[in-house]
Amino acid sequence: MSLTLLVLADPSASWLKLLGTLGPEVNVIVSNDPAKVRECAPQADVIVNGTSNPPLLSAAIPPARRAKWIHSLWTGVDNVLCPEVLASPLPLTNGRGVFRRPLAEWTIGAMLYFAYNMRRMIRQQQAGVWEAFTTQEIQGKTLGIVGYGGIGSMAAELARPFGMRIAALRRRPELFNQDPLVDESFAPAKLSHMLAASDYVLLAAPLTEETRGMIGAQQIAAMKPTGVLINVGRGAVVDEPALVQALESGTIRGAALDVFAVEPLPAGHPFYKMENVLLSPHTADHVQDFIHLAVECFLENLRRFRANEPLLNLVDKHAGY
Repeated sequence: MSLTLLVLADPSASWLKLLGTLGPEVNVIVSNDPAKVRECAPQADVIVNGTSNPPLLSAAIPPARRAKWIHSLWTGVDNVLCPEVLASPLPLTNGRGVFRRPLAEWTIGAMLYFAYNMRRMIRQQQAGVWEAFTTQEIQGKTLGIVGYGGIGSMAAELARPFGMRIAALRRRPELFNQDPLVDESFAPAKLSHMLAASDYVLLAAPLTEETRGMIGAQQIAAMKPTGVLINVGRGAVVDEPALVQALESGTIRGAALDVFAVEPLPAGHPFYKMENVLLSPHTADHVQDFIHLAVECFLENLRRFRANEPLLNLVDKHAGY
């Protein structure tokens, strides 16, 4: 069966070579030009989103009258759920879970960074200072996880061998039943209770209307003064001005941030100079060949699509993940 893929991406992107093995029955059209996208969309059987440019999808959907499926290479879909996608009956899949391990490993690294005061180690080394100081273990500490999906559950799995206790929160807490990784589970209404019980708080929730700004001044105040906030989900889940104020005043010990409400983080933002912030430019999941992992996920779904098998990672468009 011949098939046409409309790939929304920079035509010079190196990962497109991975689509070169699909064979002569698959016609691949690549463009990041809205006019060309509109022109080619009527030919498309499948639309592949490889950009973070919502107007391209907005341009592609209405004229794509023969399309049967939309796939986004990335995990987050808040930039994908434009009005045209929401109104379309086409199923949407994504790269959910593809980057769960590197993000979970980064989370472990962030906890060790604060527990062993590596900022001070580096500062003393650079200054040529030999001065012993006391550090902490993460054994026996509680990792609280907001958003217990692929990333959150992988972080719990990696934290367990360190002897950490796991507290977790999700929209449907009944899904925690018999989960051997979770010591204590919470419903969203008990968020403050979970924050108060946690030494480290991992935010791995998608950005939806329910999660936007869910970690504000009140929630941060519920954390332990020794607590560390770790965000690898979406920046807008946190009220950043409230977090800045809490970090400046010492309400909490620190924060490890890979995502921000505005990216790139504007020059001069307070986070850049804060000694109690570990800042990553949204690269915690940029491990070697990370884009290949996302493409492999799509290729497996394409195989399923051509074989009339159920697709992986179907997105509930109206739930937002």
